[in-house]
Amino acid sequence: MEKLLLSVPTLLGTESIVSNEIKSLGYEIDKVVDGNVSFYGNFKTVCEMNINLRTAERVLIKLSEFRATDFEMLFQGIKRIEWERFVGKTDQFPVVRGHSIKSVLKSIPNCQKIIKKAVVDRLSDKYGIKWFEETGEVYPIQFSIMKDVVCVYLDTSGNNLYKRGYRENAVLAPMRETLASAMIDLSFWRGDRPLLDPFCGSGTIPVEAAMYAANIAPGLKRNFSAMQWKKHIDEKMWQDTREEAISKIDKNKDIKIYASDISKEAVEIAKVNAENAGVESLIQFKVSDVKNVNSFSDKGIIITNPPYGERLMTDEDCKALYKVMGNKFSEFEQAKKFIVTSNENFEKYYGKRADKKRKVYNGMLKCYIYQYFK
Repeated sequence: MEKLLLSVPTLLGTESIVSNEIKSLGYEIDKVVDGNVSFYGNFKTVCEMNINLRTAERVLIKLSEFRATDFEMLFQGIKRIEWERFVGKTDQFPVVRGHSIKSVLKSIPNCQKIIKKAVVDRLSDKYGIKWFEETGEVYPIQFSIMKDVVCVYLDTSGNNLYKRGYRENAVLAPMRETLASAMIDLSFWRGDRPLLDPFCGSGTIPVEAAMYAANIAPGLKRNFSAMQWKKHIDEKMWQDTREEAISKIDKNKDIKIYASDISKEAVEIAKVNAENAGVESLIQFKVSDVKNVNSFSDKGIIITNPPYGERLMTDEDCKALYKVMGNKFSEFEQAKKFIVTSNENFEKYYGKRADKKRKVYNGMLKCYIYQYFK
């Protein structure tokens, strides 16, 4: 089977978590850089990663890396790529996404046009045709230019992997499912003790925790762009990968997950999302203010995403809420706490310095995971 260099974008700050997850699936890491983990695999690996990865943003096939400081260099670099390995005479090859940072070539639309023209030129030479109908399989092209170094990819995922397919509705400013999973992995919670999220919102953390504990693969209920690539990945390969993941599901564990929120509407949304994910039986939902939380064990763990920024608007609101949190969470003296927020004054308002904190990004928003080990 053809060897592929796979490139997995990550939320900044979660690279080591994603790397460990890929290793746990049986692969050796080639390189880890800010926001990206790369390794070698094949088309079967494409299926495995898209269906099973919990903390990665998408799965790309890296085709080339070269330097370009003008459009001619960009054109020639793209034309050297063996596009015919993937794209057939009738296939579609849109340049769907790109970014440029600290580079001479700044215009994304102009870069997209040059890349498209270079691919057409290459395929015209190989297939002996000048016009491409582009009605067949879709091979989305992505590119990045960082300090004049161009990287070119094919996107196998389509929608970002954090879009699991279970969250039909959400409250204001929900956290990404991939970040929730990263927090769960970071906490070393494995379903063996109670878990509490007293700001559950639309249920992202408890749902991801339940899926993690029951070993439910996050990509089981969604499609991926590479599912169209019949020449490379047949339906049986996808089906076998899904069946293998399904065979590992175990909902018979004694899993105790408690989720609450002061908003009745949020709790109702969270319940629906949990049902869509197939984990409603593993989570106990409740409408409750954080100061009234009491159904929790001191031997458990708290993983939560309290309101901040656009969800509360004022720093004074945050100050008051985080003080209440500090007082309440101190009642669970032995419980570990993992709290994510973008508020730089969290520790001051909460009333206790974190044992450790980790900078991460929820999309483009810089946050910190504040970790309290007791």
